[in-house]
Amino acid sequence: MVVGVLRLTLVVPGARSLKEKRHVVRKITDRVRARYNVSIAEVAENDVWQRAVLGVSAVANDHSFVNEVLDKVVRDVEMLGVADLVSREMEIQTYSTMHGNLLDKPRLDPEPADEKAARQEEEEALREYLREEDLP
Repeated sequence: MVVGVLRLTLVVPGARSLKEKRHVVRKITDRVRARYNVSIAEVAENDVWQRAVLGVSAVANDHSFVNEVLDKVVRDVEMLGVADLVSREMEIQTYSTMHGNLLDKPRLDPEPADEKAARQEEEEALREYLREEDLP
């Protein structure tokens, strides 16, 4: 699985209010979402009326495909001409295997220390029980 993330920083020179900026952002996001089947959202500078930061993500099974899609998104945003592209940052990550011991994987939502200690005690008790069962 290949995941690509793109961060676009835009200046909206014609915007004189948040409403005008949101109109431009919506035009960009609707077009990109419809053309490229990617996730896109405004991720920062929400209350600044002449600046927008958009996050775009694409998932596929081919690194070059993800790179090509995100490059096309950048070109399309530039060609649309409703905002000036100030900067872009792109990162593509490949995940080759996602199997193995689930206990070794990091949790997405870190558990509180007391829950972690309780879980570790339960795991140790289970290991001890299994060791006792193996004895003749």
